[in-house]
Amino acid sequence: MMLNYCTLFDSNYLARGLAMYESLKKHSEIFHLYIFAFDERSLNLLRKLNYENLTVISLQEFEDNELLKLKDTRSPGEYCWTCTPSTIKYCIEQFNLDSCTYLDADLYFFENPSVLVDEMKEKSVLITEHRYTPKYDQTATSGIYCVQFMTFKNDKRGMKVLNWWREACNEWCYARYEDGKFGDQMYLDDWTTRFEGIHVLEHLGGGVAPWNVQQYDLLDKKFQLIFYHFHGYKILENDKVDLANYKLKKNDLELAYKPYTVHLDQITKRIAKIDRFNDYNGILKKKPFHWKNPLISLQRYIRGTHNIFSKKKMMRK
Repeated sequence: MMLNYCTLFDSNYLARGLAMYESLKKHSEIFHLYIFAFDERSLNLLRKLNYENLTVISLQEFEDNELLKLKDTRSPGEYCWTCTPSTIKYCIEQFNLDSCTYLDADLYFFENPSVLVDEMKEKSVLITEHRYTPKYDQTATSGIYCVQFMTFKNDKRGMKVLNWWREACNEWCYARYEDGKFGDQMYLDDWTTRFEGIHVLEHLGGGVAPWNVQQYDLLDKKFQLIFYHFHGYKILENDKVDLANYKLKKNDLELAYKPYTVHLDQITKRIAKIDRFNDYNGILKKKPFHWKNPLISLQRYIRGTHNIFSKKKMMRK
């Protein structure tokens, strides 16, 4: 069965988006990915690459009058969040899809995600929980569910939820907690009671992330890692990477973060052969000295979350 996916990103996330696509291609037999390019640089490069099983959609093709009216009232990040349900709706309606699964650009697949979509059975919408490790629990301000991997079927129940979500995000979608809302995400909290046909993913291998990986042993052969969400992964200008401000085990570094870092480096080198002048990793420049900086680093050392390494060390065999 053909599975259809969509994602969105600008040039700062392009290398990560390609890593996600290539990991999906490696583990999937039949699929198609629709990428919404959120700036001209990403659009131009993606069209030059001309990858198979992939359709690139420009903002000019995608944005409607309602979104254009909202664009200047929200930050670039908030606008991306606002557009998430609209991208899914666009794919379903424009390409007459039976279903579409939204993917965050910083996901990375280790197995075929079809097993996750299959779990829906007759339900119309699939959502995934954060499954926070207790000490990292942000349910109260970030929500029960994570907008990372969501499937909507093109049926009455699925489109009812999708249209409601789009209208809600267009009305309010900001990077702050306010009146039980946060971005596009906390709207999902009551879907299991507000709507019919909602399935909450049960497979623990879908939705592993730095905020919950402490609960799992990635070496356990019984544990099937489908995808990892590399939230908080940053590439720094001094040829270092900041993996995440969470406590990570050695196995997490070896089995998840190392292959991801290696793959990103390979993609970056390939991109450089086409465009060696522009940054497609969103590299963070070193901040000017501030008296708080050493204290923040010390605090991360104490907590065991100072996951900043040289890329060479991460890629070493």
